Amino acid sequence: MRETRPIIALDFPSFDQVKSFLARFPSDEKLYVKIGMELYYAVGPEIVRYVKSLGHSVFLDLKLHDIPNTVRSAMAALAKLGVDMTNVHAAGGVEMMKAARDGLGAETKLIAVTQLTSTSEEQMKEFQNIQTSLVESVVHYAQKTAEAGLDGVVCSAQEVELIKKATPADFVCLTPGIRPSGAEVGDQKRVMTPSAARAIGSDYIVVGRPITQAHDPVQAYRDIKDEWNR
Repeated sequence: MRETRPIIALDFPSFDQVKSFLARFPSDEKLYVKIGMELYYAVGPEIVRYVKSLGHSVFLDLKLHDIPNTVRSAMAALAKLGVDMTNVHAAGGVEMMKAARDGLGAETKLIAVTQLTSTSEEQMKEFQNIQTSLVESVVHYAQKTAEAGLDGVVCSAQEVELIKKATPADFVCLTPGIRPSGAEVGDQKRVMTPSAARAIGSDYIVVGRPITQAHDPVQAYRDIKDEWNR
């Protein structure tokens, strides 16, 4: 089922900035937020506990990628935080992804990163030495993620349609790089508007700076939420 709330990327360097940002929203408005590496490594598990104490949903975006036993143990530790969703790198392989699922348990959504939205096809071919097209690489990773029993993938909205055709019906696509019309692209190479992401079949969207750096973040969030749900 498609998530009706855009996921807000809490890309702040400090706990105080997160508290100030979340305090701008009414206490009865329950958000879905992304906690990434910068914030988690700066503050630690306490940031997850705080956000969950406010009643918000949490996507813990740590992109684990290591040997299977290490990832299994790390996921077992993350499961105790009560996050709603977390992720690994599909490049770690099917065995690693299965170990991640085993450590995390079945209650928490587990998705995999295919190719980062900051990666261009040229970069993929030159640096990763993957000589297929970017789309073929993403779809291949998605199929392997489904084979491993995960819930879905992180991918560009521009790849959602092909992934949906190549994976089971309940396989979800979470798409970062979402920008409302007229917003700056920043360091993202593959971006899409909320309405276009919905039309193409995205199940979750992640929005950062267009909300967190807006003059009125609450109104910016609601405008994007309205566009996502129209």
